[in-house]
Amino acid sequence: MPTLSGASRPPGRDWRNPSTWHLRTRLVLVAMALLVAICGAVGLFSYASMDLFLTRQLDTQLDQASGRAREFGRPAPGNTGVGRPDPLEARGQGIGTLNARILGGAVSSAGFLAEDATRKGLSPDDGHALLALTPNGIPVDRTLSAGAYRLTAVQAPYGDVIVTGLPLADKQNTLTSLVWTMVVVSAGGLVLIGLAGTALIRRTMKPLEQLSEVATKVSRLPLDAGEVALAVRVPASAAHPGTEVGSVGYALNQMLENVSNALEARQVSEMKVRQFVADASHELRTPLTAIRGYTELMRMTEHFTPDGERSLARVQSQSVRMTTLVEDLLLLARLDEGQPLKLSDVDLTQLAIESVSDEKVMAPDRVWQLELPEEPVVVRGDATQLHQVLANLLSNARKHTTPGTTVVTGVMRSADGSAVLTVMDNGSGIAPEFIGRVFARFARADAARKNPAVTTAAPARAEAAITAGAPGKTAAMPAGGPPATAVSPTAEGTSGLGLSIVQSIAEAHGGTVEVTSRPGRTEFAVRFPPAPPGG
Repeated sequence: MPTLSGASRPPGRDWRNPSTWHLRTRLVLVAMALLVAICGAVGLFSYASMDLFLTRQLDTQLDQASGRAREFGRPAPGNTGVGRPDPLEARGQGIGTLNARILGGAVSSAGFLAEDATRKGLSPDDGHALLALTPNGIPVDRTLSAGAYRLTAVQAPYGDVIVTGLPLADKQNTLTSLVWTMVVVSAGGLVLIGLAGTALIRRTMKPLEQLSEVATKVSRLPLDAGEVALAVRVPASAAHPGTEVGSVGYALNQMLENVSNALEARQVSEMKVRQFVADASHELRTPLTAIRGYTELMRMTEHFTPDGERSLARVQSQSVRMTTLVEDLLLLARLDEGQPLKLSDVDLTQLAIESVSDEKVMAPDRVWQLELPEEPVVVRGDATQLHQVLANLLSNARKHTTPGTTVVTGVMRSADGSAVLTVMDNGSGIAPEFIGRVFARFARADAARKNPAVTTAAPARAEAAITAGAPGKTAAMPAGGPPATAVSPTAEGTSGLGLSIVQSIAEAHGGTVEVTSRPGRTEFAVRFPPAPPGG
């Protein structure tokens, strides 16, 4: 059979980071995006402004150089063009300055000053580019063999067209340096601002992180039952109503205070009810014992009519049922109080054999089977209580199934060393809507498991059984026992405490109990830890 494994809770994520970390990240990213946009806009504006400034400065220098070239290249009176001065030889012309004279549609005296202050000539393509200029004095950019130039062509008063040019290399180098400076400064500023912003946002978001931490802790507290210590609160530094986050923290503390008071009131009320049930059950034991004693005495010493015999038998059976209910309530009260267990080594395999034998006597019309391992499965526990666990499961399988139902009881040792006690039957199953509350006290659903072969309403079964299987022996109980004296599955009432007792005893031993059910297979498993409770 498959090894039963307890439900394992997946490891939770770190409760400190997920919500506030994502929020901080988004804030930092938004801030960085805004800073990048601002730096980009400032960079573009600075670049455009610097380009305009350098262009105007270069145009001023170009206009001055053009004026010097025109004055220096003015021909002597009566000179028709031969032996006119070269404009490039004018004083004040800087390195890289280009000058050319256009006369009669041809370029003459064309060249530029090289780095060594010598004159360099222009290529034929440069000449064609100069001839294409319009002599209107408006500067234009052209790419020549010596590089990019800012050129201007001016019609001189003496009829020549004087072309003057200044290189754009210095302007371009200045703009490139500006771009790199802005990139480096902006990147460094963004890094510094990002670090400072992250620290500032982290500090600002710390109260919200504390709120998230408190809310997460409260969400993991078992507040559904028992004594609850709801002492966690938002720190005073994060619960000041003067800020938005502080107002939320203050409201959360108020809510937690209200919930804590409600839980304390519920616990007090629950303890009063439990104490009343325990006291009432204890007081009822004496009169019930007396009723049973006097009933048995009357049946032995007095003579009754048939109707009287039936009435007296009814009184006796109901007193027995009431005594059982009182004993169950007292057991639950002791378990709730956490009274120490009478621990000893208990062999679950022997316990299963004895319990199934008892049930076989009461219901020989069921098929009782055992699935036990070759080796004994020993646990540390209270033998009486462990016997009651198995007895309750088998009793409910008997009470809420029809004759002919197969009930399999198994004991096994799971892979993790836990001892698993299992019961399974192939009855009609438990209603799905009732599965979630089968362990509640006094939980009964009249339609949960009803015998379809019987017209009278049967008490619904709030308990189910679970398969187990371990390699080893599989034995059916012998078909002995009293025949027609077995109790009908619809003739016995239930108090709804059977599974509550099973769960309470299992938890008192540090174990768990699980239930699964579908038509034709109802399963229950009680798991005990490999080590005794408390070590």
